[in-house]
Order: sequence, then structure tokens, then C-alpha cells
Amino acid sequence: MLDWKNRTAAGSDGATAADSGTRRSLPGGRIGRLLAVLLGLYLIACVVVGWYWSQEPDLFPVTQHAEAAAQSAQRQMTKGYTTVETLKQVASTLMDKPGGYLSNDLAPPGLWLDNMPSWEYGVLVQVRDLSRALRKDFARSQSQSTEDADLARAEPRFNFDNKSWALPASEAEYRDGIASLDRYLARLADPSQSNAQFYTRADNLNNWFGDVATRLGSLSQRLSASVGQVRLNTDAKDPATLAEGEVPEVTERIYETPWLQIDNVFYEARGQAWALSHLLRAIEVDFADVLAKKNATVSVRQIIRELEAAQETLWSPMILNGSGYGLLANHSLVMANYISRANAAVIDLRQLLSQG
Repeated sequence: MLDWKNRTAAGSDGATAADSGTRRSLPGGRIGRLLAVLLGLYLIACVVVGWYWSQEPDLFPVTQHAEAAAQSAQRQMTKGYTTVETLKQVASTLMDKPGGYLSNDLAPPGLWLDNMPSWEYGVLVQVRDLSRALRKDFARSQSQSTEDADLARAEPRFNFDNKSWALPASEAEYRDGIASLDRYLARLADPSQSNAQFYTRADNLNNWFGDVATRLGSLSQRLSASVGQVRLNTDAKDPATLAEGEVPEVTERIYETPWLQIDNVFYEARGQAWALSHLLRAIEVDFADVLAKKNATVSVRQIIRELEAAQETLWSPMILNGSGYGLLANHSLVMANYISRANAAVIDLRQLLSQG
């Protein structure tokens, strides 16, 4: 009887000790669960913020924006004002859109995003090309003319590494480039200043369109390669070594965009199309006389139409890569269609500009 009571007491004491140990371990369990909940909420917040940051900026009215900017700064609208102001706004959008500039982010959610950085790079390509054209052609009367000091400072700033996060950061360099453009624009809009010029000539415009055609042609090839392309190449054989009547050997090679790069190429094309559509609308204003004289206004508007059609809302949650005639859509081939049509129109436009 005593033995049973002793065992009961011992069991009771053991249970009490176990309960006490469980109670002592509860705070640690609560902390673990709290951390798990906070981590889950953080990840959900990153997903939501990442989705918001991945929304592409809308198109803005070029002429109205340039007029409002000139009125706000109390500047006179002169030849070239709309083009330079539009270039400034396109470049500023990279920094001022939701999430800011994401290409050099080192922390989530920017670190996890790749579509928007590709879009940013596409915009940056067009900003770089036009800033170079301003420095090299539009602001100089001839090849022996002195280049504009502010434009000479702006171009290398926009060509700075797009993924640098410090010492200096990409954003700092690009904002410096925008500030240089604004100083040039202030002198251009001031009638008392004679050291800032913008020449609206057909040859200047044709040179820039040469860069545009090169960019669009490259994009078209890369987009079309989403399903793989077989291209013919001739061997680099010295023609002098060929026998009379001998035909160079022709080889075939398959070009295909890597699967993980398909969406990046697509969004880079979207970025270039977005930027270029605005710049062309500005060019249409400043070069109106030249385009009318060359009967090229319709060609410019056709290019803008194709580029803006490439900005239609993408309803799919991901970039589909179906075969050309398969069950699934191929968004890259659809984009390549618009880019190719725009490129063909640019080639025709260059022919009009080159005619006397």
C-alpha cells in the first residue's frame, strides 16, 4: 500500500515537473511562431510591392508636357526644346517611377525582379543614343564645330554602368546627366544666349535614325530567336583563294535565345519601344518642316503607331514561348512583328530623308 502511494506521489511529481518544463519552453515556441509569422508577412509584402514596382509607366503627352515645363520654368519654346525636354522626362522616369531605379538594387524585392530592370535598360539604350546624337549632330552646325560643353558632360553620364549601386550610384550619374541637359535647355531657350544651338537638318536626323534602325533590327532578331532560328553563314575564306566559279561553302547554325533570357529580351524591347515612341513624337514637333518637305511625316507617325501598339497591356502572368503555330501564344514573336514593322518604316524614312 505504501509502495503504491509512493509511486503515485512520484508520478505526480514527475508530471508536475514535465508540466513545469513545458511551461518554461512556451516562450521560446511563441517567439519561433512569431518570427515565422513576421517572415511570412514580409514575404507577402515583398510580393505585393514587387508586383507594384513591376508596373510599366504609362505613356505621357509629349507636347503638353514640354509646354507645361517651359511655362513652369518661364522659358521660351524654341527649336529643339520639345526634343530635349522629352529626353529629360524619359530619363527622369527611370528614377521617379514607382520603386525608383531597380537595376542596381541589392535588397528584396528589387533584388528578385528582372523584368523591370530589363525594361529600364531598354529605355536607357534609347536615352544614350539620343544624347550622343545631340552631342554629335543636332547641336553642331558641321563636323568642325565645337561641341556643346553641357552635352559633352551629359552623354558619358548616361553611359555609366547601369548596375552600380555606390561610389557612385547609377542614379547619381544619370541625374547629373539630366541636370546637364537642363543647363543646355536653359541656354537654348534664352534668346540672349548664342552658344546653344539645335540644328533641324535632314542629315542630322538621318544619322540618328541610322542608330534607331540598328537597335530595332537587333531587337527583332533576338525576339524571333525565342523559338530558335536557322541562319546561313559563309565561311570567312579569302575570295582570292577560290577557284574560278567556286562557290563559298555555306554552313547552317541555330540561334536561340536562352530560356531564362526570353522575358528579359521581351521587356527590353518594351522599354526601347516606350522611350522611342516619346522621342519620335518630340522629333515630329521640332523637325516638322523637314519632315513635311521630305514628305516623311506619315512615315514617322506610322513608326509611332507600331511602337505604341507594342505597349498594349500584357494580360498573361508570364511571357509565353509557344511555337509559331502551337497551342500557346508566343509573346516574343508578337513583339518582333511590331518591332520589325517599325524597323521597315525607319528604313523607308531614311531613304526619304536622304533624297534631295
